[in-house]
Amino acid sequence: MSGKIFNTDLDTVSKLADIVNEKDLGEITIACGDNMITIKGKKCPPPPPMGGIAPAAANIPAAQPEAKPAVTEGNVVKAPIVGTFYAASAPDKPPFVTVGKQVKKGDVLMIIESMKLMNEVQSDFDGVVSEILVKNGEAVEYDQPIMIIK
Repeated sequence: MSGKIFNTDLDTVSKLADIVNEKDLGEITIACGDNMITIKGKKCPPPPPMGGIAPAAANIPAAQPEAKPAVTEGNVVKAPIVGTFYAASAPDKPPFVTVGKQVKKGDVLMIIESMKLMNEVQSDFDGVVSEILVKNGEAVEYDQPIMIIK
């Protein structure tokens, strides 16, 4: 083995793995052209539902299947990247969407900040926002459900 991966040395990959573990990230994926490397860390538990569950109750296996149908009802908008969820373009601005708001395909739903870049996330669905599953300023994982549009 040459020690290089996509022009990245193994020391850099090791440092990235350390960051994934230190930040308790589920995984990080780096792509260069058709080449891609994914570094997986300890899987973080999903955030509790908005109603909140006591930490001891979250460990009961029977409670998790009951919570999932509510999340999957309607169209689930998932985080396209790892980052920080922001409901508005600035702290003094109104949120892009609120529960009960009608949205159309292409409307901006949120911003996810990743690596100091602000990424607007647009709706893939027409409908009404029925639930927002994360709080403003909360860290989100790739493919984590963020909101439900019915």
